[in-house]
Amino acid sequence: MPVEWFGWFFLAFATSWGAAKVVIGFAKKHGMVDLPGDERRIHDRPIPKLGGLAVFIVLAALILILLDVSDVLTAGAINIEHFFGFILGGAVLMIGGYVDDRYDLSPKLAILFPVVAALILIGFGVEIEKLTNPFGGVVMLAPWISDILVFFWLMGVMYTTKLLDGLDGLATSVCSIGAAMIMLLSLSAAYYQPDVALLAFVVLGVFLGYLIWAWYPARTFLGEGGSTFVGFTLGTLAVISGGKLATALLVIGIPVLDVCWVIIRRYRAGGFSNVFKADRLHLHFRLFDLGWSQPRIVLFYCFVATAFGVTALLLQSHQKLIALGSLGLLMVIIIYAFARRKKMGSGPDTGY
Repeated sequence: MPVEWFGWFFLAFATSWGAAKVVIGFAKKHGMVDLPGDERRIHDRPIPKLGGLAVFIVLAALILILLDVSDVLTAGAINIEHFFGFILGGAVLMIGGYVDDRYDLSPKLAILFPVVAALILIGFGVEIEKLTNPFGGVVMLAPWISDILVFFWLMGVMYTTKLLDGLDGLATSVCSIGAAMIMLLSLSAAYYQPDVALLAFVVLGVFLGYLIWAWYPARTFLGEGGSTFVGFTLGTLAVISGGKLATALLVIGIPVLDVCWVIIRRYRAGGFSNVFKADRLHLHFRLFDLGWSQPRIVLFYCFVATAFGVTALLLQSHQKLIALGSLGLLMVIIIYAFARRKKMGSGPDTGY
């Protein structure tokens, strides 16, 4: 890794930290705070929102500066149009998040902004040309299949991080690990992609600079736009790095499976309209109700994300498939443990 890359990392870290401080003051001044109250809000004081705005502004600015002073980011398969699509899509998420944080949009309206952001990125040419076949060789994708895959991939990751953002620093911590794993994989001899590696390193610096303010006890929240933007960023990194979806999926596997299970539970309880209703069925809330502290839960998620993320660096494609199966088995064990606990009458009603 070139030494100057560390300069970009520390610049990203420092400016993200400073920008978050400014955004916190702006949010307080304009009343953009998250008030305690309902069952999903476990904080006991007003917390400024819009933290994700700092993440977006700094990352967008650094990308534009890097594109101006260096050709590293465009030395591979990524072109300027891809970056513009990413920044424009992120801007849509920021606008939608601000409106949602201000006026508390219904889920049916709020989902429009992630949909538009994903379509913009696809419209600017971000695609997956091929996927590695875990049983050998590669699978070439037709453009229309790539567009569908990228769209649902981005929507899935964005809503995973949106729903994961229920504890201080949880979504940003997990996405930071995802960025780190993509960076390390892009630096490996087998996949060497300096453009992706530098971008992921800058993303990691931005996330960690913001995380200082988001770690327990949080002094700011990502907000609706920020919670989807960190997922949008990780999802985009996975796509432009040559379809490293398995790598990102191994990192966020537990949250993804948790979201899938909660959606199933909600649908069975009240049909499709119930799917979008907020509740405390997610695993991180279940662990909190069992007495785990917020830092302990975040560190648990980080440990699992790191453990499975490292497998992406060490395993072949078919072995990653086994690792994904192991993640599924781990989630089944967790669900069974909560269900048994509920049946025995110990602990809170987990919804499992």
